[in-house]
Amino acid sequence: MSLMGKTIVITGGSGVLGQGVARVAQGQGAQVILMDVSPSRDELVGRLLQVDLTNADDVTACFDQIGDFDVLANIAGGFDMGPAVHETDDAFWDAMFTINVTTLRRVLAVAVPRLSARGRGSVINVGALGALKGAASMGAYLSSKSVVMRLTESLSEEVKRSGVNVNAVLPTVIDTPRNREDMPDADPANWVDPEDLGQVVCFLGSDGARAIHGALVPVSGLS
Repeated sequence: MSLMGKTIVITGGSGVLGQGVARVAQGQGAQVILMDVSPSRDELVGRLLQVDLTNADDVTACFDQIGDFDVLANIAGGFDMGPAVHETDDAFWDAMFTINVTTLRRVLAVAVPRLSARGRGSVINVGALGALKGAASMGAYLSSKSVVMRLTESLSEEVKRSGVNVNAVLPTVIDTPRNREDMPDADPANWVDPEDLGQVVCFLGSDGARAIHGALVPVSGLS
C-alpha cells in the first residue's frame, strides 16, 4: 500500500523522525506538508509551515492555509531524562506535558473535525514502548507518553464511525544524532531507524490500514 495522491501533514516535520516519515511519504507519492516551530532549511523534504503548536490560533491559521489533507502524523514531541518522581519540579513536569501532550491536543482539536467532515482520514500519534511501564528517572516523560496513548485509544472510539482511523506507533530508542551523542556506548544497530518507523507510520496512513482503529503498534527494532 502507498500514499499515492494523498496529502500528509507531519508535525515536528523538520526533525529527524519527521524527516524520516517525510522521505517515506514522498517516496510513496504523497504531497508532504511539514509543521514545525523551527525555521526552514534548504535540505528539508516537504513544504514547511512554521508554527507554534502550543498556540491554538496559530495552529488554526496553519490548517486554514493547508486546506484539505488525508493523513496527519503527529511526530512533534520530545524526551528528557528527569530526576526521581519525588524530586520532579513543576517546570520539568510541565515541559514534558507541553511538548508531548499540549502540542498534540492543539493539533487534534483543529485537524480531527476537518477529517471527520470529509468522512475519511488517518491520524497517527507517537507514544513510547517504554511507557507501558514505569522506569527510574523517566516518570514525567513516560507519564506524558502514557497520556498520548490513552488519548489515541479514546479518540479512536470517538471518530472511527466517521471514517477516521486513529492509531499510534510505540518506538523504543530511535537512531538520531542526539541519541548517539547521549549514549556513545550503545549499539545504534539495535535502535529504530527513522525511515523504518516512517514505513509503519505511512502504512497506518494508507488505505491498507482502513480496518485498524485504536492500535498501539510496537516498533522496537532489535532492542
